[in-house]
Amino acid sequence: MSGINYSEKIPNNVNLSEDRTLQRALEHWQPNYLQWWNDMGPDGSQNFDVYLRTAVSVDPQGWAQFGHVKMPDYRWGIFLNPGEQDRKIHFGDHIGEAAWQDVPGEHRANLRRIIVTQGDTEPASVEQQRHLGLTAPSQYDLRNLFQVNVEEGRHLWAMVYLLHKYFGKDGREEAEGLLERNSGNADNPRILQAFNEKTPDWLSFFMFTYFTDRDGKFQLCALAESAFDPLARTTKFMLTEEAHHMFVGESGVSRTIQRTVDVMNQLKTDDVAKLRAAGVIDLPTIQRYINFHFSVTIDLFGADQSSNAATFYSSGLKGRYEEGKRTDDHVLKGNSYKILSVEDGKLVEKEVPMLNALNEVLRDDYITDSKGGIERWNRVIEKAGIPFKLTAPHKAFHRNIGSLSGAKITPEGRVVSEAEWNAKVGEWLPTNEDRAYVASLMGRVVEPGKFANWIAPPVMGINRQPVDFDYVRFN
Repeated sequence: MSGINYSEKIPNNVNLSEDRTLQRALEHWQPNYLQWWNDMGPDGSQNFDVYLRTAVSVDPQGWAQFGHVKMPDYRWGIFLNPGEQDRKIHFGDHIGEAAWQDVPGEHRANLRRIIVTQGDTEPASVEQQRHLGLTAPSQYDLRNLFQVNVEEGRHLWAMVYLLHKYFGKDGREEAEGLLERNSGNADNPRILQAFNEKTPDWLSFFMFTYFTDRDGKFQLCALAESAFDPLARTTKFMLTEEAHHMFVGESGVSRTIQRTVDVMNQLKTDDVAKLRAAGVIDLPTIQRYINFHFSVTIDLFGADQSSNAATFYSSGLKGRYEEGKRTDDHVLKGNSYKILSVEDGKLVEKEVPMLNALNEVLRDDYITDSKGGIERWNRVIEKAGIPFKLTAPHKAFHRNIGSLSGAKITPEGRVVSEAEWNAKVGEWLPTNEDRAYVASLMGRVVEPGKFANWIAPPVMGINRQPVDFDYVRFN
């Protein structure tokens, strides 16, 4: 990589060509990254020319340039949103002070941990999705998968830039570690459990990009408030790309539902066996997938009471979602918040100090946002005249972290015995039979403009291209 044009090879707005130390760090890291992409990135796709969006600057004209490119040649860039002059810290104990341009020594370990945890999720999702290209329902969907993959790769670069630039030897070691852990690896797994789950089929992928990438949105929004200005500016730019990932998920589930309700009306039936015989995914199965992905994702926000969350907020490292729009004192010392626990076989609310409940505050904001998409899916069903409603399960359902961990609670929020849970869990979460059926539908369709039987085409193509455009050229 020596002697390369940095702004050409690695589009950036961080003066990379003038920073020799950073260049040397990235020269060492990049070949390892490309090796990881070859080993763990999209399976068997290295020679495809894919119609991808590449960011070459942060302005509206530059951050979304489209063209066919081979994924290993994708220009993973490093971008920060433009700095805000005289930016002040606007929450926590340092409120009113100047935002930090360097890492304060006393917050170094916590900031590094936050950046590493965020960074670890990015390659993890690429690893979880690496085999999906082999069963894509259309060329349009295959291209969307690859766009999500390269952008998760770019988000990894964003975090690695911060580690290399601001954390010295520790940062370089952490950046290597981000390529050494692998999703689901028994000896060296990813940090967060949701990123060690398999993404075995396209319905799971759409649910993941709707629900789990939305967790990414909320975590990035909280970090975009950070007193550490380079982190805030980095995550603000990442959010522009995260929106597409959630679009892929929401529209993918919506198109799956559309195809199902069309067949329900053609056959005049809601009989699951008949719908499965016709090769579409019945609505009760879609509901069970929602229940699973929603519950696994809300665990990602962490325990409902957390001294770490309090420390991160008071130190100015991580704010709340839309911190600037809130009307309290942004210090929260005397404030409280309600969390749930199980007492005497019932769910009860109890007040705890808000600083310790900030994971729960973020989780509740996320839940409100998630329900919006579910309502939009319901409009597809309603428009088809079918009396069925998808719902988000209760936030206490199927939880494995915090005070609700392991509690047996129905999707409606009723505490039940172990025996009742075991008898009914197959109605609430995807069964082995559900997963096997969905897997059986996953045949590869790659002729331009053709779609698998279980999913409807999109209303429009990418970047004003027709739906039957050659989004992927197989060489």
